[in-house]
Amino acid sequence: MAVSGWFVALVALGVVPLIVLDQPVVLVAWLILVILLTTLDLVLAGTPRGLRFTRELPARVRLGESVASRLLISNAGSRRVSGIVRDAWQPSAGAVATRHPLSIPAGERRTITTTLVPFRRGERRSAHVTVRSFGPLRLAARQATIEVPGSIRVLPPFTSRKHLPSRLARLRELDGRTSVMIRGQGTEFDSLREYVRGDDVRSIDWRATARRRDPSSGAPSLVVRTWRPERDRRVVIVVDSGRTSAARIDNEPRIDTAFESALLLAALASRAGDRVDLVIYDRRVRGRVQGATGADLLASLVNTMAPVEPELLEMDWAAVPGLVRSVTSQHALVVLATSVDAPGAAEGLLAVLPQLTRRHTVIVSSVTDPSVVDATLARGDRTEVYRAAAAERALLDRERVSAAIRQLGGVVVTGTPADLPPALADAYIALKAAGQL
Repeated sequence: MAVSGWFVALVALGVVPLIVLDQPVVLVAWLILVILLTTLDLVLAGTPRGLRFTRELPARVRLGESVASRLLISNAGSRRVSGIVRDAWQPSAGAVATRHPLSIPAGERRTITTTLVPFRRGERRSAHVTVRSFGPLRLAARQATIEVPGSIRVLPPFTSRKHLPSRLARLRELDGRTSVMIRGQGTEFDSLREYVRGDDVRSIDWRATARRRDPSSGAPSLVVRTWRPERDRRVVIVVDSGRTSAARIDNEPRIDTAFESALLLAALASRAGDRVDLVIYDRRVRGRVQGATGADLLASLVNTMAPVEPELLEMDWAAVPGLVRSVTSQHALVVLATSVDAPGAAEGLLAVLPQLTRRHTVIVSSVTDPSVVDATLARGDRTEVYRAAAAERALLDRERVSAAIRQLGGVVVTGTPADLPPALADAYIALKAAGQL
């Protein structure tokens, strides 16, 4: 049961005859009258237990996009139900309005629509619906909470896909689809064509030149070889979901930036003809995508990433070489999405890195905090000077870890949350052009 403002106002109105007549019995009689009216109102109110609920929800939505949640309500009771319905979604589901007016005659059905704009990735749930049914006098209401479970999966936004067209254009240049030809160690022979000004003289095929003559002059016509990057290579992405991935950089968790980088790299590598596998790991495998190709790859990646949240424990780096071996025994590009901010936290990574670089090309990808760089520039007072000193020390620590990774044969890619995904894609293209994959 719930009372309305009209009930409170009616009780307060009993003070008027008490003051005018100065008889306490009048107040008692007034309160009895209010109780009787409230009881009658409750008896005449429709029962919320007679309502039947059905949810209509899309299976998934991208983070930041809006979606409509429809609640179909049927009145199986004998009286009209008039009142308020509250659809109890999690706060992170971003429900624009959760309370809706309701008026359903007996035997009819109404639809309540709640607009959701989720601001967190993962499973967003609504466990129950609360109905408050008022009587005709609007003094009191019957209230019931009914379990109507529902959920929607919020996928990573993949905002970095805006960088994909420009990187694909560079891949097409490497693939020989434009006039730009690049020869690198380990690339595959593609075709022969006539020499044009600007071509690398090392690409001239002298045997083919000797066999070809210019029809007009009879002189030999220079012929060059064109090359395209090797295809069908393996790209293994390992995302660290340990405690350091829970830190928020620019109001975004590190792990979300790692997911954005992995999605852009996967889209780019699959278009280049390479096979992409993903492992999300801390001390156990939190998610794995293996063997997916084409259009199924990105769908599998976002569905695997969506429910994963960081675990507040240390990453088990000793198991990573075994994880990579379980994915492929061939030479591969191994991308480790983690943090390189502190030497102490990076000890495990540095210990296993030689095992990886001995067989694979390794990229260590890490997001950097732009506020740390900004702190080094502000030195107006004593507090800012101390903060700047701490920021400078943090930058030096990061550079020490990066130098150690390079010394062990790895490639380090760092950037802010907005810059890291395209920077990782550029590193992949550079390795592809150099024939190091």
